[in-house]
Amino acid sequence: MEILLGIFQISLEQGLAYALVALGIVISFRILSFPDLTVDGSFVLGGAVVARMIVLGYQPLTGVVLAISIGFAAGCATGILNTRLKINSLLAGILIMTILYSVNLRVMGRSNTPLINYVTLFTPFEQMEMRWLSVVLFFGLIVFACKFLTDLFLHTQVGLAMRATGDNEQMIRTLGVNTDNMTILGLGISNAFIALSGALVAQRQGFADIGMGIGMIVAGLAAIIIGETLLRAKSVWMNTFAAIVGSFIYRLTITIGLWLGLAPTDLKMATGAMVILALGFPALRKGKEEKLHLRGI
Repeated sequence: MEILLGIFQISLEQGLAYALVALGIVISFRILSFPDLTVDGSFVLGGAVVARMIVLGYQPLTGVVLAISIGFAAGCATGILNTRLKINSLLAGILIMTILYSVNLRVMGRSNTPLINYVTLFTPFEQMEMRWLSVVLFFGLIVFACKFLTDLFLHTQVGLAMRATGDNEQMIRTLGVNTDNMTILGLGISNAFIALSGALVAQRQGFADIGMGIGMIVAGLAAIIIGETLLRAKSVWMNTFAAIVGSFIYRLTITIGLWLGLAPTDLKMATGAMVILALGFPALRKGKEEKLHLRGI
């Protein structure tokens, strides 16, 4: 029983910690229909910036705010390459992700920055009796606050224009909406969420590492697909909620796999297999082709 409780606790904490990545991917993939591969770089960017700021003696919250801002700028850079320079969306994301690898190394000064002996946002929780519960409540507060603000934003005039940009770009452009600006703004918000997740995860695990973002885009997509499959999400607030639920279930599956003896080196392969099954199962079940819906909602 204790083992099962431990698995649940670890999965819930990690699921909430990485739920911000899934929320960010919802905006780029589901809202804008933009396959943004900047994710792997902007996640590390958030961790690198906050780690560097903490090591230099700044308050952790200051580092988090700066990480969010720079993550937003990284997303905007991808959008600018695509909209202004007319570079293919996939290639634009790959280019910025590649550039961020060098940027992250430059920010940290090395490939790994330990934070064990520094004060972080999670230091106060170390002295609490219910430390795990406090950390989960902290992550939950941030995640659901971001979900609530995202839902509100997507129902504003600008948010509706962004949703229309992903659903029918030509139509909304005839109504006078600058779809290029909508794309840039959406990618900026998406990567700001992802950088925030990286900043929090780096502080929670006690280090920022250049390889901590590898495969993050696939893990985020797996969380979204799992959540939407289970909840049959058809609206904005359900899609954002499904991303959070899917993140928890994905982490629970991974934790159970490790407990059953799955080698850590096989995690990425297992994640890829999960995504393939989630995408291919409807087509196999119904005997016809069904593709992942990436249009705006």
